[in-house]
Amino acid sequence: MCGSEIRSMLQPFLLLLIHQRPDHGYELIERLARMGVADVEPGHAYRVLRALERERLLTSSWVPSDAGPARRRYELTAEGLTDLRARMASLARFGTVLESFLLLWGEKPESSVPPPAPVDSRVDSR
Repeated sequence: MCGSEIRSMLQPFLLLLIHQRPDHGYELIERLARMGVADVEPGHAYRVLRALERERLLTSSWVPSDAGPARRRYELTAEGLTDLRARMASLARFGTVLESFLLLWGEKPESSVPPPAPVDSRVDSR
C-alpha cells in the first residue's frame, strides 16, 4: 500500500484501536506501528483524531501524567462505535473482493504475491 492508501485507512485503524483501549495520541501512533502501519506522521494522526472528535465519533479528556504535562486521552462514543461497525462491514466486503483478486493473481504460474512489509505512510507513489 502506498502512503495515500494508508492515510485513507487511518480513521478506521484509530477507531478500532481506541475501541480496544482508550489511549493517548502518542500511544495510538505506537500501536499503529506495531500493527505494521509504520511512520505515521504525528501531526497527521492528531489532525485525524481531532476530525473524528469534531464528528463526535471520539471524545477526549486531559489526564494528568506523573512523567510530565497532562495528556489528551481519546475514547470512542456511541456514535463512534456505530460508525466503526459500519466501516468494519464495508472493509469485510472489500476484503472478500480483495481475496478473490489475490486468488486470481495466484492462478498465474509466473505470479507470486510477496509477503507484506511494513508500510511507510509518508511515501506517496503518485
